Amino acid sequence: MPDFQHIRFEDEACLAAIGPITLEEMDSIKLMNRIDSKYLTDERTLRGILADAAASGYRAMVVEGSKVSPYDSVYFDTDALKMFVDHQRGKTVRQKVRTRQYVLSGQTFLEIKRKNNKGRTKKKRTEIPAALFSDFRTSPEACDFLAEKSDFTASQLTPALETIFRRITLVNPAKTERLTIDTCLEFVNLRNGRRTGLADTVIIELKQDGRAFSQMKSILLRHRVKAVRVSKYCIGTTLTATGIKAGRFRERVRLIEKTIKKPLFAYV
Repeated sequence: MPDFQHIRFEDEACLAAIGPITLEEMDSIKLMNRIDSKYLTDERTLRGILADAAASGYRAMVVEGSKVSPYDSVYFDTDALKMFVDHQRGKTVRQKVRTRQYVLSGQTFLEIKRKNNKGRTKKKRTEIPAALFSDFRTSPEACDFLAEKSDFTASQLTPALETIFRRITLVNPAKTERLTIDTCLEFVNLRNGRRTGLADTVIIELKQDGRAFSQMKSILLRHRVKAVRVSKYCIGTTLTATGIKAGRFRERVRLIEKTIKKPLFAYV
């Protein structure tokens, strides 16, 4: 995969100016039952957003002494990519199954995300050994959890796509919302080996229990960053899978290319 020179936000004054919040303090704002709003921008614009967040009293989660945390996820799907297809067709009630590893701490989870027809997302997860990150299906306990919490059984699913990214997590002063900022996004298709990245794309997700006033929405508007529906799993699959009908996700890819002013390609 061609090398892209990312901004190292660990070295940026805009992030250093944001005060820290610990994992323990984050416990009160897990927002496992939430409304999500997503936004697209680039790394250069993110500098200004972080500066405004610092001025507004937002705090950044610190893990192992760092405000930027590497994440690694593996999404599972059926052979026919049912979860991808459901999303592409606009099905309002849908779900995704993934393992997620918090690289700095080594914690690993099996997660099931469900979205209902009211736009709310519920996430259920169980911790699993790190050795099961790439494939949880050898664990009877994990398979039982999947069968109980999702519409699928382990025998129906195989690893489909790995997503790798770096995340900054911000919390507002009132602790009523959480903002995740994902950079350095890369994808590996686990069925055909194709790889791609999103260059300097930044995906921001604002997570709230309700529709209360959000200072961050005002900050994003100031920087001309608009809400957009985007799924890392679906974008990564669109860019790397062959023989699929991606439909509106190809429009999302074009929107990303327009935002960062660069074409996106997949590589073997």
